[in-house]
Amino acid sequence: MNALETAWSGLVPVDDTALYVTDTGGDGVPVVYCNGQFATIGYWKHVVEELGSGFRHINFDERARGKHSQRSSDYSFEACVRDVDAVLEARGVTGPVLVVGWSYGAFVAAHWASRNPERCIGAVPVDGAQPHDWLDDAMEIRIRKLFKRLSPVTAILRPTGLTPKLSAAQQAECNIELGRISLERNLGPVLDAITVPTRYVLASGASFGSKGDEQEQIRASLDKVVERNPNIEVFAKVASNHDLILKKDFASVADAVREVAVLGGATE
Repeated sequence: MNALETAWSGLVPVDDTALYVTDTGGDGVPVVYCNGQFATIGYWKHVVEELGSGFRHINFDERARGKHSQRSSDYSFEACVRDVDAVLEARGVTGPVLVVGWSYGAFVAAHWASRNPERCIGAVPVDGAQPHDWLDDAMEIRIRKLFKRLSPVTAILRPTGLTPKLSAAQQAECNIELGRISLERNLGPVLDAITVPTRYVLASGASFGSKGDEQEQIRASLDKVVERNPNIEVFAKVASNHDLILKKDFASVADAVREVAVLGGATE
């Protein structure tokens, strides 16, 4: 699995940008983490610690996210999926990996696993990648208003790396694009094509920006996917909400990773 003896961190050039990458090294099962839409590698801290040295943890901040990853002319979803390949190539990982993603990153992980069965041990999508038609004209307006309203705060926090180096309009467009990717007619076939062990960990309740039971309706759409594809199961539904799941229910996420590693033949 292309073991690296020592830990490494630094910038990896990709297209017109560079991504900040951390790689713990070692000869454990390689796990690549895909972040939430505007999140950073720090969100995975508890999961990484829980899994420990039995795994090789490869994490990266997406384009214009975090303190170090640089701006780009392309913030599309397809660029995010390509970035997984670019990071693995840069770190010399040619063998199969286990891909884990939260929220937006769950979509990236699901797409990558669906497209690369020969390179994928399995996938753990965390409260994301559920096919549901939640985007309409009213939602687009709501999304644009939300990011415009938040722009003064995100601008202040930007130097800390806690908010992305994207404008309010760019953030809104990323979110709207995700809505299109989420449509059942678009995401359903992607999930149906997954042939590797895939275990979802779902949150409960709302997420930032959602209202009422919107998130629960989205999660319910996964039932039909599980019925159609025997490779996909819901590993756990935990008490945490969408925004806190990696902080409060990291143990369940780590347990799902361990199960997928076994099912995918990476560990006994």
